[in-house]
Amino acid sequence: MVPIYEKREVVRVRPATTADGEAIRAIRNHAVATSTALWTDTRQSPADAAAWLAVHLARGSALVAEAGGQGCESGEGGEIVGFAVYGPWRDLDGYRHTVENSVYVREGSQGLGIGRALLGALVDAARAAGHHSMIAGIESGNTPSVRLHRRFGFTEVGTVREAGLKFGRWFDLTLMRLALED
Repeated sequence: MVPIYEKREVVRVRPATTADGEAIRAIRNHAVATSTALWTDTRQSPADAAAWLAVHLARGSALVAEAGGQGCESGEGGEIVGFAVYGPWRDLDGYRHTVENSVYVREGSQGLGIGRALLGALVDAARAAGHHSMIAGIESGNTPSVRLHRRFGFTEVGTVREAGLKFGRWFDLTLMRLALED
């Protein structure tokens, strides 16, 4: 468990379950509607979200951050304040040892160390699964995310100019990489 001193709460990162699906979908859909973290305008339906999560659960690559007093302490019923997943970076066999991460923290809970707890646990899980490297594709203006990834040793490997369009604007994509094996 990770203490979040600013709120005097404890956050526990644990493997996601199907029961976490609606909370994950709500966080994801909020990011779709309000941010440039996800370059899509399409919100997940309950069925799409369940199918997406099922793939990550089968792979063992989905985590949630759970906060909230006694429920978190006992491991039961804490409030989901963030999630993280990793998945294949590319579909071809040659890329099978490289994964891409996604970390999302619920609105109002950013800047409290939740993203750090999630990314740390996700990197550990990808290492334990035997992956070779992890990629982060970050909207170049998302300074907090770039800074978070740097803290874990990710290095910038390039920027793709005007790679995505959202809210009627073009955005650059910063690619960062972390070696998972020594």
